[in-house]
Amino acid sequence: MTPGQRAPRTGKSWISRWDPEDEGFWNDGGRRVARRNLWASIASEHIGFSVWSLWSVLVLFMTPDNGFTTTPEQKFLLLSVVTLVGAILRVPYTLAVPAFGGRNWTIISSLTLIVPTAAALFLISNPQTPFWVFLVLAATAGVGGGNFSSSMANINSYFPEREKGWALGLNAGGGNIGVATVQLVGLGVIALFTTSSGYLVPLFYAPLILLSAWWAARSMNNLVHVRNDVAAQMSAVRDRHFWIMSLLYVGTFGSFIGTGFAFGLLLQSQFGLAPVQAAGIAVLGPVIGSLIRPVGGRMADSLGGARVTLWVFLAMAACAAVLVLAVQAAQLALFIGAFAVMFVLTGLGNGSTYKMIPSLYAARAEDAIAAGEPREQALARTKRVASSVLGLIGAVGALGGVGVNVGFRESFAATGTTAPAFVAFGLFYLVCATVTWTVYLRRPSRATTPAAAAASVESTNR
Repeated sequence: MTPGQRAPRTGKSWISRWDPEDEGFWNDGGRRVARRNLWASIASEHIGFSVWSLWSVLVLFMTPDNGFTTTPEQKFLLLSVVTLVGAILRVPYTLAVPAFGGRNWTIISSLTLIVPTAAALFLISNPQTPFWVFLVLAATAGVGGGNFSSSMANINSYFPEREKGWALGLNAGGGNIGVATVQLVGLGVIALFTTSSGYLVPLFYAPLILLSAWWAARSMNNLVHVRNDVAAQMSAVRDRHFWIMSLLYVGTFGSFIGTGFAFGLLLQSQFGLAPVQAAGIAVLGPVIGSLIRPVGGRMADSLGGARVTLWVFLAMAACAAVLVLAVQAAQLALFIGAFAVMFVLTGLGNGSTYKMIPSLYAARAEDAIAAGEPREQALARTKRVASSVLGLIGAVGALGGVGVNVGFRESFAATGTTAPAFVAFGLFYLVCATVTWTVYLRRPSRATTPAAAAASVESTNR
């Protein structure tokens, strides 16, 4: 099948009728099918995140003792490029679900992970590879980052509005924890075999990639009604709320993935920790942020996404200030403690912002229905758009991870410390908090669009 072809929408893996908002349909088998797809999706996304995060661990193996001459600035650049490729690929990956089907694309995207895994195995075993070649081949790990958007767009179509916060949070959290898993694998390799055995990390994932593809083939489905609506998607991208939500997700997910990739390298470069020490501490951050993400979605379901998001950003700004003090005073314990809190906050914020997105488009559907559009048509159209927008916002948000690692690189290169980077991050979080309050929590003015007003009500009156 070529990228331009549409997958045939017949066969036992295709579901022709899917209406999760119908409680009878949902209780009479719909929930069971949705959850079966959710678990397989989590497995695939988890392996994708692990492969995307491979180099956050492998940079710890790139020491002079192993023949590597790369500087900390080059390592931060490597992490930035891998993050950038993952962010860019989220756009076509989002559009692939309607084109190929959720099950079909999950199988394809899972098998694609073999390429960066083989590249990592080659590179970590050949330290004299020219840096530009190293950079190009390592960048293929970005394909693992694309899995997030296709997975989230797919799962969004399976669950009713009332359960989206929890389902999307669980799906994303299960994927996000892949950042921690690969770091745990790296820690195990360092502890058992020393830093000379980095090749064992990509080898560990080869069979898991095949297992995740098999699970998707066995347990997942394609939904017939999920199709690309290019005109509606372009209209959504032109809407200010798309860009506002993208900004907020840059702040939450961008911080999670950027610091998750860089935490071990920061401990090694800023505080001089040995690889085994850096890996042992760094694994805790992504674990915390990933496990807490579904909680952020659940809190948003009950308290309102905007309210949770506002408090998260205010707390992240305070946390950034503490990190500046920790770096300037060379207080490792304070640095680790503040980073642990930061990971909790990014996890909560990831869940709450992602809950806000489908809520906004559900409000848009109600606006259209009130204006005379048939209910089924309005709900089907906005669900298609919301699924694609989830992926597109995920792509923009991942660019925040690029910004975080570029910020660390430039700050370290210019001053030998990451304190200026944390100052910039703190100011950005205050901007995000201000935007959240102004757009989604302040009493709507007469000029506010009906959908924004509805979103504000949804966020504050739960």
